[in-house]
Amino acid sequence: MKAGVVVFPGSNCDRDMKIGLENSGFEVTMLWHKDASVPKLDLIVLPGGFSYGDYLRCGAISAHSIIIREVKKHADEGRLVLGVCNGFQILAEAKMLPGVLLSNKTLSFICKPQKLKVANTNSPFTQKYKADDKVMFPIAHHDGNYFADADTLKQIEDNGQVAFRYMQNPNGAANDIAGITNKKGNVLGMMPHPERAISKLLGGEDGKKFFDNLLK
Repeated sequence: MKAGVVVFPGSNCDRDMKIGLENSGFEVTMLWHKDASVPKLDLIVLPGGFSYGDYLRCGAISAHSIIIREVKKHADEGRLVLGVCNGFQILAEAKMLPGVLLSNKTLSFICKPQKLKVANTNSPFTQKYKADDKVMFPIAHHDGNYFADADTLKQIEDNGQVAFRYMQNPNGAANDIAGITNKKGNVLGMMPHPERAISKLLGGEDGKKFFDNLLK
């Protein structure tokens, strides 16, 4: 599979993501936020970091980058989009996913391994898991507190859009939500970092399994 990783000013997980994808067999192209066109890809990834210094709101400026038009077109054609941490914030700001990411309930930056539960197995990102499988991915964010109004949360739950839930909620996220998909299931936003869990030297290999499963 061919994947593209978008680089914004302030991205800091783009190379980690490239390595994580390549270690699982993806052919990876690095994309620049000002690119007005992208090659034919199976997967586009918006990586973690602090794009544009998190000015205004996290991801708010990046959501209006030129390349986002191509990302939306890519998703509309049914191909895969993954946003991790800041990438999730960008997808929410671009209205490609419902809800918003607020400051953590502690009002502090949280960086630690986090145990998650697989909430559904109906998307290409989770179909190789079994229901309620447990995974461990690191988190590293100040604004990972997922919020949506009651009607939106009900729709998300009814549609099976919650992909991952925190087993011990670190940030106050509604319904323990760590990651959600769009209705079609081909766009996933998640706060935890699978690219930081691709080797025992990094503390675990659950992230590699995530990318391996996606490749399959």
